[in-house]
Amino acid sequence: MKKLLATAVLLGLSAPQVATAAEEVNVYSYRQPFLVEPMFNEFTKETGIKVNVKFAKAGIAEKLQQEGEYSPADVVLTTDISRLVELSDKKLVQPVDSKVIDANIPAQFRDNEDEWFALTLRSRNVFSSKDRVGKLPASFDYSDLAKPEWKGKLCTRSGKHPYNVSLVSAMIAHNGEAETKTWLEGVKANLARKPQGNDRGQVQAVKEGLCDIAIGNSYYLGKMVNDPNQQAWAEAVEINFPGQQGNGTHVNVSGMAMAKYAPNKDNALKLMEFLTATTAQQMYAEVNYEYPVKEGVKRSELVASWGEFKADDVSLDQVAQYHQTAIKLLDEVKFDL
Repeated sequence: MKKLLATAVLLGLSAPQVATAAEEVNVYSYRQPFLVEPMFNEFTKETGIKVNVKFAKAGIAEKLQQEGEYSPADVVLTTDISRLVELSDKKLVQPVDSKVIDANIPAQFRDNEDEWFALTLRSRNVFSSKDRVGKLPASFDYSDLAKPEWKGKLCTRSGKHPYNVSLVSAMIAHNGEAETKTWLEGVKANLARKPQGNDRGQVQAVKEGLCDIAIGNSYYLGKMVNDPNQQAWAEAVEINFPGQQGNGTHVNVSGMAMAKYAPNKDNALKLMEFLTATTAQQMYAEVNYEYPVKEGVKRSELVASWGEFKADDVSLDQVAQYHQTAIKLLDEVKFDL
């Protein structure tokens, strides 16, 4: 017990966060408090199980490694397929056998070994200036981002941000390493400025005339529409879904996994099943403007207004396999320099 408490103190976890199996469950989360806390409150209301959350912007995998078998973590919530696969590759999570989860989450969006499960989808879109470009043609694909017609007109955040790494990984999965490198060289040549900022910043740059098109995740548009300080940015762009006449629009995920040494395994399973059910999936859709993973769950009114789109059906497991190759190619073309 002394060793357990010492480990908790070392890692910044207070003793009360070490849950008791009867009534608590511990979560390590990359997801922001405003998004997940309403769902946890609803879960507690329905089950009586208290949810203790440790929020982080980075380093969850490292923390779990340091804690080892004394870790209080039961469930890990994260964004991006690469982070989910990292947890699995480092053997920091355990398989979960649940008919409820399997029924709620399509096979494409869960690990073959049942070690991680997607909770929401977010599409990687291209935003275009309403005034200078208008809506892009239905035939527009990610490959078009490398065409000379967009020279000096494209903005994006760092190529090495997980959202862009996953997009590059998907391109490798479809087109191979050599073709993807050529594509990256073309995209870099078309940049209006050095990659910088976040996805919202790219839309701001379009509004300010620094570029005509920008790469960004769909749900950021929803956030900007509802932010008085950024609403004008959102109103200045059209949202486009690339690949509709090809492989489809690239989608990434937020997801969950059960920690390897989960001390409250039964409660962890209950929480994971709750997060895949209709109530929580609807809350994700309404609060964060993401696409629910469970089929039949209604999208938010704003997201629905963007229209239907065909998602790329390449396996997320396959996308994750090319993560390191994607980073290598980004380095080779000096994308961020």
